[in-house]
Amino acid sequence: MSSHSRAAGFTLIEVLVALGIVAIALTAGLQATTALTNNALRQSDVLLAQLCAENELVKARLSRQMPGVGDSSLNCEQGGRSFTVNVSVRPTPNPSFRRVNAQVSDGSTSVLGLSTIIGRY
Repeated sequence: MSSHSRAAGFTLIEVLVALGIVAIALTAGLQATTALTNNALRQSDVLLAQLCAENELVKARLSRQMPGVGDSSLNCEQGGRSFTVNVSVRPTPNPSFRRVNAQVSDGSTSVLGLSTIIGRY
């Protein structure tokens, strides 16, 4: 019989390799969670910005008169957030129609743009 018996357990290298693998897996999971959170915040911003833009385009459609050519800017509060809506009205080749663009921004970042055509009533 051998007088030397090998101790049961893991070597230091094996433990360090296992810890490295766990650290990489946790880092990947954290990055995925961060990406999902950022995407959810972006979707929330787009939804609120869409409400602001649609409100302005519907307001222009319901005014029952042809909007004047030009630009305007106004603030919009939705869901506790403040957005800036830049509305631009441009002529079209047909004088009976105008193109209305609503560009919504959150500070310096553009969030959403919507357009519509409005005709004479």
